[in-house]
Formats: sequence, C-alpha cells, structure tokens
Amino acid sequence: MSRNSIDYRPFEPPLPPGRARALPWASVLGASALTAVLPVVASLPLMPPLGLILLLTWRLLARFALRPWAAAPLGLFDDLVSGQPLGSAVLLWSLCFIAIEMIEQRLVFRDFWQDWLIASGAIAFCLAIGRWIALPLGAHVDTVLVAQIVIAVMLFPLSARLVAWIDRKRGAAA
Repeated sequence: MSRNSIDYRPFEPPLPPGRARALPWASVLGASALTAVLPVVASLPLMPPLGLILLLTWRLLARFALRPWAAAPLGLFDDLVSGQPLGSAVLLWSLCFIAIEMIEQRLVFRDFWQDWLIASGAIAFCLAIGRWIALPLGAHVDTVLVAQIVIAVMLFPLSARLVAWIDRKRGAAA
C-alpha cells in the first residue's frame, strides 16, 4: 500500500488568526537572527541577508501577509542584530517595499520569474547601498559583494518554497 506524499487535510482547523498573522513576522525575525547566530567561519563575509530575502518573498508571494509599514520595524530589528549602521535596513527595506508597490501598479499579473527578477534587483540594491553606507569607498570588497549578491539571489527559490509552505500552514484564517 503506497502512501500519498501530498499532505492535504481539507477539514483540519486553521491556525488562530493572531498566530497566523504573526507567522510572517516571526519568520523574518528568525531569519534575521539566524544570519547573526549561525556559526559560519569564513575568510570572506558571504552570508546572505536571510531576513531581507524572506521579507521580499513574503511581499512578493503573499502580498497581504505583511503590512506596507512592516519593512521599517523588521529592518530595525535586522540592523540591531546584524550590526549594520542603525537605520540602514529600515531605509533600504522600506524603499524596496515602495519600489515593489510601484511595480505592482504596472504589472497586473506576475509569474515566478518576474518575482525572482524583482527580488534580485531589490537584493542587489540593498547589498550595494548597504556596502556604500557601512564601508569606506576605498575598501576592496566588490568581488565579495558580487558573490554575496549571487548567493542571495540563488536562495530566493528556496525561500519561495519555505514561504509557500508556511503560508499553506497558516490556513485561510489570515
């Protein structure tokens, strides 16, 4: 007897509304904290901004899961945990939300490739401007920055799968 691998339970009660609304926030906060806590020893700082990736994924895949103003407090938490200059993620993440809102006014329908392209541009923008804010211009980190951008962009499909799974577990109560 073969068991079906699809986990479909149509009569299972959804999460309570408060907990369902808190899951996107908790996942972004956890991803930001994971970047700082993960014991990675490397000669080059290639750790991608997991909080930013998850925030963009929530915004692009589940538009109403996070409020438009959510980027500011989540960016503040990321600044506090990551050690970036205070306010840099607040500004950059809010600008990304504004840019995504402007893109959504133009594009009525999007598919995954367009979401990936939008997220790639936002990730590259945040990392490049964040480097400009945090480091002196004479620092030679451009190749490391490009590698970090590539790693972060390649993690977007995995993040999309994770957000889709969490969103499915949230149920229709959100």
